Amino acid sequence: MPVSSALGDIAHVIQLAIAPVFLLTAVGTFLNVLANRLGRTVDRRRVLVAALARLDAAESESARAELAFNERRTRLAYVSISLAVFSALLICLLIGIAFLDALIAADLSQLVAILFVLAMLALIGSLTVFLREIFLGVNTARCPVR
Repeated sequence: MPVSSALGDIAHVIQLAIAPVFLLTAVGTFLNVLANRLGRTVDRRRVLVAALARLDAAESESARAELAFNERRTRLAYVSISLAVFSALLICLLIGIAFLDALIAADLSQLVAILFVLAMLALIGSLTVFLREIFLGVNTARCPVR
């Protein structure tokens, strides 16, 4: 393969890789949002657990109910983060294989397409679980403990 042809192929792959790179940036930003929500949930759990010993029976029951909701929210956040990270890994793999395809004589276009579809499915799953976590967060009855 002539050098100018190889450089042309690489330049073309760089142009094609821009969309997945922007998608990767969006997934990274989404992961930041998820991590912040998870951190807030964990902080609230710590406050509630620390306050349990000094609460009366009614407040204690309210705090325990909120703790149960927080545990569900934490699990959902973990699942959403896992799916988003899996999506990001698939996108990285997709970009790497796209460059590999330009360098070798094999046709890896179907593999790239499959990786893209899998990355989108993982991202859709992550967003769906995130939506459920938001629903729980908004509809949780908060205990008056600060």
